Amino acid sequence: MTTNTASKEVVKSLLKQFEEKAPEIVFEWHDAETGAEGWVVINSLRGGAAGGGTRMRKGLNKREVESLAKTMEVKFTVSGPPIGGAKSGINFDPADPRKEEVLRRWYKAVFPLLKNYYGTGGDLNVDEIHEVIPITESYGLWHPQEGIVNGHFQASKPVKIKKIGKLRQGVSKVIEDPRFTPSTEKKYTVADMITGYGVAEAVRHFYELWGGEVQGKRAIIQGWGNVGAAAALYLAEMGVHIVGIIDKDNGLLAPKGLSPERVKELFVQRKGNSLQAGDMIPFNEADARIWDIGAEIFIPAAASRLVHQEHLDRMIAGGLEVISCGANVPFADEEIFYGPVAQYGDKRLSVIPDFIANCGMARVFAYLMTYEDEVLTDEAIFSDTSQTIRQALEQIRAQQDIPTSISAKAFEIALQKLL
Repeated sequence: MTTNTASKEVVKSLLKQFEEKAPEIVFEWHDAETGAEGWVVINSLRGGAAGGGTRMRKGLNKREVESLAKTMEVKFTVSGPPIGGAKSGINFDPADPRKEEVLRRWYKAVFPLLKNYYGTGGDLNVDEIHEVIPITESYGLWHPQEGIVNGHFQASKPVKIKKIGKLRQGVSKVIEDPRFTPSTEKKYTVADMITGYGVAEAVRHFYELWGGEVQGKRAIIQGWGNVGAAAALYLAEMGVHIVGIIDKDNGLLAPKGLSPERVKELFVQRKGNSLQAGDMIPFNEADARIWDIGAEIFIPAAASRLVHQEHLDRMIAGGLEVISCGANVPFADEEIFYGPVAQYGDKRLSVIPDFIANCGMARVFAYLMTYEDEVLTDEAIFSDTSQTIRQALEQIRAQQDIPTSISAKAFEIALQKLL
């Protein structure tokens, strides 16, 4: 076994080559009625298809969508299937009451791509179950992943029907196993929980592989949407003390840690992606204090590019050990991948990159499309995601036994498959 063999020059060369390669397809859309604009960026049609979710936020631009499409291509080297990366992005305020009609016009415009070679799902401010699936089905799409079934698997009609059936059943499956849901009274689906579950499992696997006990560690959670809240829930069940939560409007500080019951309560009480608690504090106060509270684990699970070097320095001073990236491209860098802030953290900490930590939903799609005869139990689906993340980390661990530069080695392994 070697120590840190991830050559910085090799990684930089591979990343430069990958980043500078122009996307294969860029679809641009302008909504005449609202002024909304949108893009589908397909980095490549590797394996005959491409996949990536649909996000909406005010201020989103084409470069963000391109960077996320490239991130998806790297993610598929971990999650499978071996296809190209893509992303859809709409520059529009998701709080606008016209959101649904904008989504309807958007999916009508991109329907030919979704039918033939592009598969999508939910992402930031766009819900897989309540928005993507019903709207695309209303236009005659069998499932938002149909383009991958057609383009990559090139399935015969009977096989296609079987694969689509599994996708419909698995993604929308209501979780019944109490180990994987915050409440058996409210209905939560696999799509609601799987990404955050993977982010938490990445932390558990990290400590098992590189040494240390996850129980008793402290964690800071940035973002209280499905990913951040679910990651907090599963970490709390492992015995991790959630000492701070911050979303875009508010925060909650608990230096002694929140009980698993309180974390479940906060999960269930969410309004959209917003924290709801009687003892929460305004964002500015939370932002001023949370980075110094002291924690070994950090889960960035809000929007992209929010984590600055100052945040890292303050958390490092408080004992930070590992970052499990719930958000895509969480560091505040201009570069698509692995810019100065990401490198700074990777040299000093154990940074589990987004394409490993948050691959849960992509892995579920791959699992449901690939294995036709598997029984669709909660345990089977969640265990498969956990094992996929562990295998990716084991591959890194086999090549280096020190717990820094994990992201650099992960990129090296992934990009050598793509270039």
